Parts: sequence; structure tokens; C-alpha cells
Amino acid sequence: MIKSMTGYGKSQSSNGGYEISVEMKGVNHRYFDLHLRIPRRYMLLEDRIKEELKQYIARGRVEVAVNVELNSQSARVLQLDKELAMAYYKALKDLGDFLDIPSDTRLIEIFRLPDVYRLSENVEDLEELWALLARDVAAAARSMVQMRVREGENLFEDICARCAYILQQVETLEQRVPEVNQAYETRLRTRLEECLAHAAISADEGHIIQEVAFFADKASITEELVRLRSHLRQMEEMLRDGDNVGKKCDFLMQEMFREINTVASKANDLSMSQIVVDVKSELEKIREQIQNVE
Repeated sequence: MIKSMTGYGKSQSSNGGYEISVEMKGVNHRYFDLHLRIPRRYMLLEDRIKEELKQYIARGRVEVAVNVELNSQSARVLQLDKELAMAYYKALKDLGDFLDIPSDTRLIEIFRLPDVYRLSENVEDLEELWALLARDVAAAARSMVQMRVREGENLFEDICARCAYILQQVETLEQRVPEVNQAYETRLRTRLEECLAHAAISADEGHIIQEVAFFADKASITEELVRLRSHLRQMEEMLRDGDNVGKKCDFLMQEMFREINTVASKANDLSMSQIVVDVKSELEKIREQIQNVE
């Protein structure tokens, strides 16, 4: 069954000292087009994320937002220089004795002195992070694919209904062709009779039949309608049985427009022209839907 290229998925987890959030949404595009937002320090994981997504998504523009945060216990490490703190303390005590000032230095005052402490980031293992992140990327992708499948079912029903309607119109066009030929013959005979009414000659039956046959051959749309009917049924089969058939359906749409445009150029009847306009309108609606099929 077909899938739409429109969808949304999200996954969150808290594990291994990380808070991870992956959010993605997809829209239609001719190819697989990834737009990734991820903290700069994790940009080395971009190719892995792309390859993981390709297992679930074949076509479409996919916007992915990845947020990775270390929890408060894992994010930073406080490092104390105890020897420097002791040196500060002794220096302050000696200065107090030298100046005959009571030494009542508090611990927090020593802690605030330059270079007594510093905060450092934990060195992260990207392999360990990827093992956690990959699960969230896959979970968000599966969630989005589920939505794309549901949307694909709606697209399938709509497209098949429109194809069935067009097939009905094709049948009407075929049934109209003999009537158009007969109407042409009637008009031809009428004009000839009017032109020869005061002449001493009569219309040549053989020439009339030849002219009608020439008109019928020139205005024949049988081949176009056969191909159009074949394309419609082939599209329905692909949509029903295939996966990732959006590009193939795009090609079929071009062929169907080519056939119906040829029919339009050969139509010599108002009712046929109206049917052709109706068919082209339905084909345009199908093409809009096909553009969102993966």
C-alpha cells in the first residue's frame, strides 16, 4: 500500500545520563531531502542519523530536530585545587599575623579566590550516545511512517475513485464517436443538397462515403482512449500493490495528460469537448495527490 510523504513523529527518552528528544515532520519532495537540527557538538552523528532514516523513508523532505542534554549529575564536574586553596589560606594567615589583624577568613571566601575551582564538561563517548540516540531516531521515524501510511490509505481511496470516474467518462467518449461521425455525414449531405439544389447534377454517393471515412479516420480517438484506459488501470494496480511508486505515477500522469490533450485536439463535438475538460480537471486533481505519494 502507498504512503504519503506527509507525517509527524516524536520520541523522548531519559537514559545513561542523557535527556534525548527527537522530533520530525515530513512533506512532499522529489527526493529524500533531510534537514537536520542538532547541537553542534554532535554534528559527527549526522550521517548516521541520515542512514537510519533511510531505512524507513525513501522520499520526501524530512525536518528533524534532535535535542541532547546531559542531566545535572553528568553534565559537569567540579574540580578543586586543594593545594592552591591551602596556599591561599596560609598566605592570608601570615598576612594577618604580619599586620596584626585577626585572621577570621571564611571557607567561602577562599573558595571564591581565583583558580581554586573550575567546572569542566564530561568527555562524552559518541558511540555510547549513538546507541541511545539511534533508538529514539528509529522510534520517531516509525511513528511518522504510521501517520504516512494512514494518509496514504486516504490518498489511495481518493485517487481510485477519481480513476473510476475517468474510466466512466472514457466509455462515454467511445459511445459518442459513432454519433459524431453520423452527425458529420448528415451535415455534409445537407450542405451538398443545398449547394446542388438548383444544379443539374446530384451528389456522388461514393464521394460522400469517402469524405465521411476520411473524417472518421482523422478524428479517431480509439488509440488514445485505449492507452488512457490502460494507464488508469496500471496506476491503480501500482497504488494497490506497490511501495515507493510516486515517481512511476508521476510518469503515468504525464502520459495520461498527453493522451487526453490529443483527444481534445481531435474533438469535433461540444459534448466531447466538455467531457475532455472534465477529465483534465480530474487528472489535475490526481496529479496533485500523486505529488504527495512516496
